[in-house]
Amino acid sequence: MNKEVVIGIDIGGTFTKLGITDRSGNLYYENSIETDRYEDPNAFVDAVHELVHEVLKKHEDDFTIKGVGIGAPNGNYYSGNIEFAPNLIWKGVIPFANIFSNKFDLPVALTNDANAAAIGEMVFGAAQNMKNFLMITLGTGLGSGLVVNGDLVYGHDGFAGELGHVSVVENGRKCGCGKRGCLETYVSATGIKRTLFELMATETDDSPLRNVSFNQLEAKEITDAANNGDILAQKAYDRTGKMLGSALANTVAHISPQAIFLFGGLAKAGKWIFEPTKISMEQNLLEIFRGKIKILSSALIDKNIAVLGAAALMWKELS
Repeated sequence: MNKEVVIGIDIGGTFTKLGITDRSGNLYYENSIETDRYEDPNAFVDAVHELVHEVLKKHEDDFTIKGVGIGAPNGNYYSGNIEFAPNLIWKGVIPFANIFSNKFDLPVALTNDANAAAIGEMVFGAAQNMKNFLMITLGTGLGSGLVVNGDLVYGHDGFAGELGHVSVVENGRKCGCGKRGCLETYVSATGIKRTLFELMATETDDSPLRNVSFNQLEAKEITDAANNGDILAQKAYDRTGKMLGSALANTVAHISPQAIFLFGGLAKAGKWIFEPTKISMEQNLLEIFRGKIKILSSALIDKNIAVLGAAALMWKELS
């Protein structure tokens, strides 16, 4: 039986993940390639096309591909361009949607990776019955997707919702965007590592993490240490959650969401990140919002939400 499917693509700084999925979110194929291996974006698209072509040769009677959805850092939904993404090998403005469309001869929709995750949660996850929510992706950086009245908020230029780059500390930590004090320098996998090393410099608590260099340390190791009773790791999560909760309180005042979803490596820390975030947010909320906003783990946290979200973007375009 020939099934209608779309290609979902999540472009990251190191790896790009792709999948083929139907309208129900069933993934029939998944693969990945190294993003930074291709200095020419056209060569990158050629490589993705070759992977998909190999699959279709084996399943040409099974699938009809209807389009391509792409989530990427600094992906602009309106223009289809990736614009000045600091964590990608390609610099400047890259007309990615046009390159993919010309190569695949299919309709293509592109947005930033956090927006794709929000769409994935709305179409396939726990936000299916919600019209107002916020998606926070906690990875190497912090991304956010805002859904208001059932629609993703893009703003006039396609870049609305950059919560990771709101200033939370005057003249604070240097960010990859060039500014100082951005939220993601404190609330992200990289941010919590920086917090932990600051604590190790000022506190005397013993910790096996003191024997790990900054470049070797993974955020998951901080989570594991917190679960094992490591005081410094727990303090690092407490500081991170307080910073996130305070920032979320400001966003609640802007959009009044029903729920806030956390996704990504730090979200898998469970209570260590959720509890201080919830407490801090409630403390900083205007009274009319207190007790109303749920902070939830993404229902797709153990699935490839970025690929599903990119695919969901294309399905919404086709509907």
